[in-house]
Amino acid sequence: MKTRAWAAVAAAMGAALAGATAAHAQQVSFARDIVPVLRTRCATCHLTGDEPGGMKLYPAAAYRSIVKVRSKGSPLQLVVPGDPAGSYLLHKIEGTHLDSGGNGVRMPFAQPPLEDETRDRIRAWIADGAKDN
Repeated sequence: MKTRAWAAVAAAMGAALAGATAAHAQQVSFARDIVPVLRTRCATCHLTGDEPGGMKLYPAAAYRSIVKVRSKGSPLQLVVPGDPAGSYLLHKIEGTHLDSGGNGVRMPFAQPPLEDETRDRIRAWIADGAKDN
């Protein structure tokens, strides 16, 4: 009887530890996961803030330029912490921007769309509160 009880406790602890490890592995970092995408796929066109969209997407300015900032192309904010569906930036890279009251073309402009994994990381970052970490 005691062996079964310990086995159940050990199994529960293992499951809890695995869940905590998976959650930690899925946490997205702005600096580590988002900035490289902005730098290589977005900042080539959105550098000074004078370009369409009015965003400065080079690493030192990107966060302040997109989080809790009203979009110039739709009634939405660019990034609403905790709300991927209400974040126009995500709509622009997913190609659903017209359905959300936006305009123009899917981003990145004149390039292939961002990979599913990259879009998923951006979505997860926004859903987790769009932290500047």
